[in-house]
Amino acid sequence: MGERQLQTDPDMIAEVDLHENAVYVVCQGKLQIVDTPPTGYGTQLIYWREGKPTHSEIGFTQKFG
Repeated sequence: MGERQLQTDPDMIAEVDLHENAVYVVCQGKLQIVDTPPTGYGTQLIYWREGKPTHSEIGFTQKFG
């Protein structure tokens, strides 16, 4: 998942920029941005284990013309 961590406070409240298109995952008290497909077109698949997100798979589509 994305390397970028978002700012959180001790009360476990996070702020996100609603002007930015993004997908977020909360895992172990941390808010993480899921990487976007490199071409701008594609899929983001989140895998779960025992009720917790564990990893993601990013696929992309290459458009012609």
